[in-house]
Amino acid sequence: MVSHRRPSHPGLSRGARGGAVAAVSVVAATAAALGTAPAGADPHDSADATRAKVDRLYEQAESATEQYNKADERAGKLRVLVHEAQDRAARGQERVNRMRGALGSVAGAQYRSGGMDPALALLLSSDPDTYLERASVLNRAGERQSEALRELQESQRKMAQQRTETAHDLAELERSRAEVARHKRTVERKLGEARRLLGRLSAADRDSYDRASRSGGRDSELPLPGGDLGPASGRAAAAVSAARRAVGLPYVWGANGPSGFDCSGLTQWSYAQAGVGLPRTSQAQRYAGRQVPLSQARPGDLVVYRDDASHIAMYVGNGRVIHAPYPGAPVRYDPVGMLPVSSVTRV
Repeated sequence: MVSHRRPSHPGLSRGARGGAVAAVSVVAATAAALGTAPAGADPHDSADATRAKVDRLYEQAESATEQYNKADERAGKLRVLVHEAQDRAARGQERVNRMRGALGSVAGAQYRSGGMDPALALLLSSDPDTYLERASVLNRAGERQSEALRELQESQRKMAQQRTETAHDLAELERSRAEVARHKRTVERKLGEARRLLGRLSAADRDSYDRASRSGGRDSELPLPGGDLGPASGRAAAAVSAARRAVGLPYVWGANGPSGFDCSGLTQWSYAQAGVGLPRTSQAQRYAGRQVPLSQARPGDLVVYRDDASHIAMYVGNGRVIHAPYPGAPVRYDPVGMLPVSSVTRV
């Protein structure tokens, strides 16, 4: 999501630095003459300052996207819980209705028979032995009726509890939906601001921004993995193979494949092709395995960026990762040191 630009190298020659400054000055002067200063920016902002603002907006949008993914995942789980609870409640209500019907039929039969006193019935009976036999059966039936009544009461109690739990889950679902919508608005606002700023740059500067974002930027500061070790496992190899197939597909925020991805969506989808279930967000994926030093990274390891773990990529060897960078940039290879590395996770 966020662009990954290499900072200006301190070792540039004086001539190169002078040429770069001159080029930026020309662009800035042209923009000022044409009234094309970036929206929300100082009219005298340089192209570099504008690109830096775009970088920050992409970073903020990426963080909001991961929050959106988290809330959306929570809402999905709650929808399942609510559906299951409603299904259980419907089945329970049917059972209660049947029990009520059965008890009602027995009560109606007793009422219609007049409920004759047992002693009087025995006195008037022409066959006392048969009567006593029937009385014993009726007594057992009465016990069963009492048990059915207790069962009905217990079922009604459970239904009341289920209704309370379902109401709680429904309320939580509504809160999660509202959170999803809020994070979505934040992402769209940040991306809209970034698009407006980029739109104010000249075509040459936009192209320069894209080329710079592909070059990465912090390799010299990091202890890169030594040698060219293979994947740590067969499933890691399968995940790397899936990630390679995704190269060139578009970045789509909130998407986890198969035709578009955000950063954590790509790693989740890639490992799913290897039969491994990963959590949805980069923050959760960070703890989906054991952490290893960057110097020991192997293909298939997840490289987590920034302290807030708002970006994630898959290490594929030779000091490179595959990741979904930011809107407008497809899934691609970049140097592992394109951003500050927070941790490396071996799934």
